[in-house]
Parts: sequence; C-alpha cells; structure tokens
Amino acid sequence: MYSFKPKGVCSSKIDFDIDDGIVKGVKFSNGCKGNLEALGKLVEGMPVDEVCKRLKGISCQNGTSCADQLVKALEKALSENE
Repeated sequence: MYSFKPKGVCSSKIDFDIDDGIVKGVKFSNGCKGNLEALGKLVEGMPVDEVCKRLKGISCQNGTSCADQLVKALEKALSENE
C-alpha cells in the first residue's frame, strides 16, 4: 500500500496499491467525497500507464487536480520500485 500527500488540492492524502502494474484500492482523504470516490472506482483495475495517460495534466485549481495528483502518486510509486 502506498500513501501520497498531494499538493495544491483539497484532498490531503491518496492511498492506493499497484499489483502487477494494475491500480487497486484508491482512497482519497478529504476533498470532494463523491467525485473522489467515483474517481477511485473508475481507475480500479486499470493499468497504471493507462490511468496516467488519461488523467495527467487535468487542472482544477493551482494548475493541478486530484486526478493529476493521483498520476503524480502513481509515477512516484513506480519510480521508487525501479
């Protein structure tokens, strides 16, 4: 399980797992509960590279979004496991 502290968004933490390149169990702490729960369910079971391709660069405020911060979290987790 990975934990990531996002910057520039309402959410204060993103927890997730990566199992053989597949995103699992995404949970956001704080932020827009319904939207973030939906985002977690939408990316569940998707390959990490596909999630990153679809969500990278989406902006809400401050030049980022919770979706974009999820990409940063996934990329960080991948780089730490190389």
